[in-house]
Amino acid sequence: MGRKTEMSIGHDFRPKVVGFLCNWCCYGGADLAGVSRFQYPPFIRVVRLMCSGRVDLSFIFRSFMDGADAVFIGGCHINDCHYNTEGNYDALSMTHLCKKLLERAGIDPKRLRLEWVSAGEGIRFAEVMKDFGKEIKKLGPLGAGEGVSREELQRRINEVVRLIPYIKLAKREKLALHDPDEARYESLYSKEEIDALFRDAPSYYIDPAKCQACMICFKKCPVEAIDGGKNRIHVIDQGKCIKCGTCFEACPPRFNAVAKIIGDSIPEAIPEGQRTIVRKK
Repeated sequence: MGRKTEMSIGHDFRPKVVGFLCNWCCYGGADLAGVSRFQYPPFIRVVRLMCSGRVDLSFIFRSFMDGADAVFIGGCHINDCHYNTEGNYDALSMTHLCKKLLERAGIDPKRLRLEWVSAGEGIRFAEVMKDFGKEIKKLGPLGAGEGVSREELQRRINEVVRLIPYIKLAKREKLALHDPDEARYESLYSKEEIDALFRDAPSYYIDPAKCQACMICFKKCPVEAIDGGKNRIHVIDQGKCIKCGTCFEACPPRFNAVAKIIGDSIPEAIPEGQRTIVRKK
């Protein structure tokens, strides 16, 4: 009875696959596959981009958050990028980082796949999609295949998404790696390295006793995460903060009002009614 139910679920399961395809190569290959009537599973929903290097970590995690069972990235072959021969290197490094982040979130990294397909490789595109579709059907629906509830999975994904700007900043050197040896990317990121990213992620807090409402950090924050104004003690919105440290570096040393906090809780923000600074005449 159990086997029959399992077989029934596997048979009825139609994966939702989001595909980010390079306009100049892989999208052309997909188009050729369609025109030539090469058969492949109709699971993929295509998002056309100008370059595979344009695919961001947030695109992938948002796809999973919105119910995708898998994500496919298709780009030009290495050293054949339409723009500067390096966009697909960016996609390669980003994909390996993303697989490690998916692993941390409890998502099977096989649900993310990167392939190089030229505009003239319609048959290859069809074969890749057949193989990927078969693999995802075997894994099962996202969450159920990993034995994780949808609610818990959303919580884990949100934890990663919140830190994506910081992760990209912390790993900018490796993300910019352009090495023709694709094997090198396999060991580019370690599990310990990813765990350290989350463990040591900093938070920033403005000490209300030191803030002079000089507006310097307020003006320099790239995501407008600081609430402040003239003669008003500034407060960092932790939900918007991307942990870039711009406020920490911008605060004048004579004030030293911004604190960098690692591994400890952030003090509660000062109440709105106590944020006015009264200047001495």
